[in-house]
Amino acid sequence: MLLSAELSFYPFEPEFKPPIKDVIARLHTYADLRVETFPTATVIMADHHVLMNALSDCMAWSYEKYGRCVFVAKFLPGYAALGD
Repeated sequence: MLLSAELSFYPFEPEFKPPIKDVIARLHTYADLRVETFPTATVIMADHHVLMNALSDCMAWSYEKYGRCVFVAKFLPGYAALGD
């Protein structure tokens, strides 16, 4: 099943932009994800299992690299949030 997610990332870092850019770059490394970045969030779209596995991996990676941080997500099952 197709899944779209709107994701925002909030690192607890004084210089917050580099970690945000790192997380977005990491999301772009997953070949089966469609990733589109907007000013306040990043939208990712893929098969449900692919998206959730990639998101889990990316979150674990960010916690290891940056420590405490917050992810906020909205999930829209069966909806193509990004046009073709």
